[in-house]
Amino acid sequence: MEVNGTFYGLQQPKSFLRWRAESPPDFIFTLKAPRYITHILRLGDAKGAVANFFASGPLALGPKLGPILWQLPPSFRFSADRLAAFLELLPHDTAAATKLAAQHDRPIKGGAYLTAEENLPVRHALEIRHDSFRTPKFIELLRAHDAALVVADAVEWPCFQDVTSDFIYARLHGSEELYASRYTTEALDNWARRFRSWANGREPRDAKRIGGRSPQRHKRDVFVFFDNDAKVHAPFDAIRLAKRLGVVIRRPGKDFRPPKQNAM
Repeated sequence: MEVNGTFYGLQQPKSFLRWRAESPPDFIFTLKAPRYITHILRLGDAKGAVANFFASGPLALGPKLGPILWQLPPSFRFSADRLAAFLELLPHDTAAATKLAAQHDRPIKGGAYLTAEENLPVRHALEIRHDSFRTPKFIELLRAHDAALVVADAVEWPCFQDVTSDFIYARLHGSEELYASRYTTEALDNWARRFRSWANGREPRDAKRIGGRSPQRHKRDVFVFFDNDAKVHAPFDAIRLAKRLGVVIRRPGKDFRPPKQNAM
């Protein structure tokens, strides 16, 4: 599940603890990072804000903590120096995230959560929406800092498909009408083929890359989210894709209450 509520404001540790308790054992939560960091600070001087985010409860998810999604605004142009400084801040395991969270610079509602039960990986994915990122330097930075480039299928933004980490993070926003258009049978067949290729350590033959082909590797985790929910196509397209991939969609328990959220 991609939690969008964390984009609009810091949550409380008790919410993360509840989500963990109410979801199946193998359920994974991916968290959309606060827009304060991506849209207001625009990744600059962000150490305190990133520390506040991690202190607000993500560590309470334990092994259910999935990738952190950093979504940049459409007006954000590529800056190698700014991006490199930001990527350098990001923790890549829960031990490092705990140390960073301890440096929070504002009171955390509900009390800061600064405990990691075990040292687990923390993954990061970056979604860009400006064509100025079409440069090999961008791909080099992501690979150097082990951050995934989000495969974002949309009408208005570029869709780059370079593999820059050990996992794939895809957001399907609707390729004909943003947030609204339904995916055709042919489109889902093509996406299923791409996801299967990425999962098996290869790259699709039609991958749209900025840099060169990445080295083949063992199987990768693939996270896929449909964001074409304006006309309620998202859940049905997800089910159709899952059938093509032989994947069982896991849902939280019947009492699960996620925060109110709007997709972006």
